Order: sequence, then structure tokens, then C-alpha cells
Amino acid sequence: MNNGSPRSQYSIDGKVVVVTGASGGVGRALVRMLARRGCRIGMIARGADALDAARREVEALGGRAVSCPGDVADAGQIEAAAETIERDLGPIDVWVNNAMVSMYAPFWEISPEEYRHITEVTYLGQVYGTMAALRRMRPRDRGTIVQVGSALAHRSIPLQSAYCGAKHAIAGFTESIRSELFHENSNVRITIVHLPGVNTTQFTWTKNRMPHKPRPTGPIYEPEVAADGILFAAEHASRKKVIVGLPAWEAIVGEKFIPRTLDRYLAHAAWEGSQLPEPADPQHADNFWQPLPGDHGSHGPFDDQARTVSPQLWATKHRTGLFAALAGVGLGAAAWMASRRRDHDGW
Repeated sequence: MNNGSPRSQYSIDGKVVVVTGASGGVGRALVRMLARRGCRIGMIARGADALDAARREVEALGGRAVSCPGDVADAGQIEAAAETIERDLGPIDVWVNNAMVSMYAPFWEISPEEYRHITEVTYLGQVYGTMAALRRMRPRDRGTIVQVGSALAHRSIPLQSAYCGAKHAIAGFTESIRSELFHENSNVRITIVHLPGVNTTQFTWTKNRMPHKPRPTGPIYEPEVAADGILFAAEHASRKKVIVGLPAWEAIVGEKFIPRTLDRYLAHAAWEGSQLPEPADPQHADNFWQPLPGDHGSHGPFDDQARTVSPQLWATKHRTGLFAALAGVGLGAAAWMASRRRDHDGW
């Protein structure tokens, strides 16, 4: 292995990038951004119709894509997809683990089979994707893996116990792998992006046992904001993690300092806050066990509320310049005070 330190930044332009969960939501927004950067994109998801639509979008934007219908909960399907992508596009440079599934229900209303399915897709899907990526990247001593996490990996909320548990697990196993890569002085990089509530197709097709329609908890962001954070992480993977959105940052910091207060606050705020006033449709079709036919795009039903920018993400992306500016202001203020003191003493 190469003993040199991984580069802190590199350009993703023209690289081979794998995105799981590429057919909708954040994954769909991400592949559009990658296409504009001239990337060759391997797209993995269950829905063949939506994958075909995503591939046409990528090609219209000047990128190149290979569609691989498959279930991330099946390690064999992920390995087969990786083989297809490398055969058609070349060695994989970046692997983004993004696929997920969830449902809205109290813990005691979720069956063991449903709980296992959420865990297999959301957690083990990232484990299997990471295995497939490392199987190729470690021998080459290069490559980047980006895990799509959540603020819920640090501060869980009611009605999504399986999803929150999976996101906690993703953060934990990612830290372990990072240490193992450091141990062998590997130039393969791994990082995680923690997202806030995002206006995705999840809220159009998620399984729901609550009396009202679901919505993201807290302020909502468009999927392009989340995709921008993932793209930034892929190009700055020496950072341990990237947080997207002030609400995600507040949840992570709040759990460190006021966890018991948050337990009681979220017992009501996140319970009622994750439901709309409109009653749920008992005949509502969901994608829990099988993908829905057709193409559902990347946006959910909250475009009128969703934020299109994140000042917090901007500050994260420009933190070096901000720190330098703050240091300059501090030095300038100290020099001014010293000058005033000299003037006063001289007078």
C-alpha cells in the first residue's frame, strides 16, 4: 500500500461514479449533477422504469450511464452490478451508498419481517455496497466511498425506529472501516454525509401506518441541496463527515448536550411534526416490498416549502476561508486595540 496521505481534494469530473438508489429522490438529483460534470455513472436501484428515465436524463446532460436494476439488500446483486459497471465504464472511482426504505409507524406496530427489511435495505445495503467497492478499490489503492447518513444517525425520532437504527449502524461501521484503512495506510477514502429532512419521493410512496400523511420532520430541503453536499463530500473525502443543513447540525449538537430534554421534546414535536393535517389514504400504494411502476422523479410534494439553499452547507464548504477571515478580523481588532492603548499611554 501507498504510505502517502490521501489528497484532501480532487475533481470528480469525468470519473466513474456508482450511485445506489439512483432512480429517485436524492440519488436522482445526484446523478443529474454528476452528468453535468461529465461523469460515467453506474446507477443501481430496484425500479427499471425509473432507472431508464434517469439514464435518458444523464445522456441528455452529456454524461454516460449504465442502469443496473437490483436490490441492495442482496449482496450478490450488488456484486454483479459492480462487475457490469466496471466492464462497461471502467474502474470505479467513487461509490455512493444512498439507497433506503422506511415506514411510518410506532415500533409496536412494525412486524419482524418489516423491521428486518428496513434494516437489510438501509443498513446492509450500505455494507454490501462498501464491500463491493473495497473489493475493487483496495488492490488499486485509490477510490472514495460516500455513505449517505442522516441527522437521525445521532438523534433518533419517534415513528422511524428501524430507519434511525439503520442510520446509527451506518455511522458506526463507517468509523470502524475508516480506522482499518488508516491501519494499512490505504489511500482509499471513506466519508459520511448527514442529511436533514429532504423533499423526496420517499414521502410519495413510503409505507405509512399513521392516520395522516407523512412529511419530513423540521425544515425541509430540496434534494439538490442534499446532492450538492454529497458531491462536495466525494471531492473532500479526507473530511470525516459533512453535515448538510442547520437542522441536522442542531440535532447532532443538541444530542451531545441536552439528550434527555430532546427525548421529551421530540416525543411530541417529531410525532405530530412528521404528519400532515390531511388524512392518509388507506389504499395508498407504496414501494416497501416492490418498486412502483413508472418514473416518479426526484422531488416529493413539498416544493412550496422546501429550501433551495443551505447557508450552513455553504459555510462548511468555505470553512477554510471563513476561518482565515475570522482570524484576520481578530488580528486586526487586536492591532487596533494595541494602537489605541499606545495612543492613550502616550497622551
